[in-house]
Amino acid sequence: MPRYCARCILPDSRPGVKLDPDGVCGGCRNAEVKRHIDWVARRAAFDHVVERTKARNARYDCVIPVSGGKDSFWQVITCLEAGLRPLCATYVYPGRTALGEANLRALIDVGVDHIELRPNPRVERHFIRRAFLERGISGLVSHMAIYTWPIRVAVDQGIPLVVYGENSAFEYGSEDESLTGVRVDSRWLRSFGVTDGTTAGDWVDDQMSAGDLASFYGPSEQELEDSDTSVIFLGWHTPWDPLNSKRIAEEHGFSARKEGARVGHYDFVNIDDDMLGVHHHAKWHKFGITRSWDTLSMEIRAGRMTRDQAIEQLRVSGDETPWDDIAVFCDYVGISLAEYHATLERFRNRDVWTRRDGRWVIDGFLVPDFEFPADAPVAR
Repeated sequence: MPRYCARCILPDSRPGVKLDPDGVCGGCRNAEVKRHIDWVARRAAFDHVVERTKARNARYDCVIPVSGGKDSFWQVITCLEAGLRPLCATYVYPGRTALGEANLRALIDVGVDHIELRPNPRVERHFIRRAFLERGISGLVSHMAIYTWPIRVAVDQGIPLVVYGENSAFEYGSEDESLTGVRVDSRWLRSFGVTDGTTAGDWVDDQMSAGDLASFYGPSEQELEDSDTSVIFLGWHTPWDPLNSKRIAEEHGFSARKEGARVGHYDFVNIDDDMLGVHHHAKWHKFGITRSWDTLSMEIRAGRMTRDQAIEQLRVSGDETPWDDIAVFCDYVGISLAEYHATLERFRNRDVWTRRDGRWVIDGFLVPDFEFPADAPVAR
């Protein structure tokens, strides 16, 4: 039976969440730490990085991985204001939405050079299908691309810096404090890269050669060291907050979703891809949470919502099965709805879930009167 943080709503069934003797998770403890960080000193450290980077006089000063989401604007505007010349790099989701495309165009119009990765669609579809059926992670492929290809571009082109956004190990909490700092390295990627500890080489099969997966191979640690390319989290140098990122993005042409939230409770995140809901849906079976648990916990830590208000929001939201995204995903990878649900059932965490009265329930669930959904239909 999961235990829930006494301050936010995250359970210890979520990877990386460990409750201290007071019942408080690492993410909430780090929120306390954030309030006492000397951000002036941190910004000075970033300015030093900028000076050192510009002194290299490279073709570009940095690579910024971007999707067109609100954090992409925060990263790009911060780097431009610091005087860096960025090359922005985007892995194109196979289900990119019209809104996602419009936001990406608005970002580019800020005034940056931009390149896109569009993998061989047959290879990409096969890869995504395998990752879902074998690991229950539909987003494994996109995360592997996001955390390998931009770094590969930087190393190959002699670009001295790669700038990612927030460090999820710090924002959500990690038992290993060495992962909560400024640098992205292989240890961080294994723990927080959402690739289930795999690399591209682990996925080579009779339909995908190593050459087919070339875009998903990052540089080795030795290559990275020899290149003197630094890979950093901007969130170490300047405080990350989703509403601040949204404000900056809207000032430069970003639009939220008019129809309301697609995944989670924010209407301005997870709006780039028609299939993103599937990635988050698996959390329900594996950890007993939805994307809303993450975003509502952020609001609690920011002081914009109480824990009781967040729990009430979960009660009102109820079942968050992303039916539209599931339909798009099943059509894309060529599986039936029955096969989709059967796959997720294989990954249902029996330490979290109990079968009772014909449906799956979580004993001691945070929302006392939550109505757990009946078994998913095989057609809809």
